[in-house]
Amino acid sequence: MTAIGIDFVALQVRDLDRAAEFYESRLGLKRAPSAPPGAVVFATEPVPFAVREPLPGVELPERPGTGAVLWFAADDAQKLHDELKEAGVPIVAPPADGPFGRVFSFADPDGYVITVHTR
Repeated sequence: MTAIGIDFVALQVRDLDRAAEFYESRLGLKRAPSAPPGAVVFATEPVPFAVREPLPGVELPERPGTGAVLWFAADDAQKLHDELKEAGVPIVAPPADGPFGRVFSFADPDGYVITVHTR
């Protein structure tokens, strides 16, 4: 048996409603039609993305996700950066041009660092 690749990504968050509202209002993600209890799944492609309550026994550190890098593609990374900055979202790395297009990173309400790029 062989793993064939990432099929689903979920972040464990402290406040499910706050996290879901952030990803909906700040990134424009749309909820999928169904989700398991304790989670909000978004209709992202090609891999579904979710926020969920922590699994039993999981204590989230101050900066969860340290060492992992999540990238979101955007139609216009610069415009999204400007909107997030205007809304007071912490920008971790300012916009720059690189091999993956325009790219920047921000911190979500739980401290996860998310990188955004324009393809």
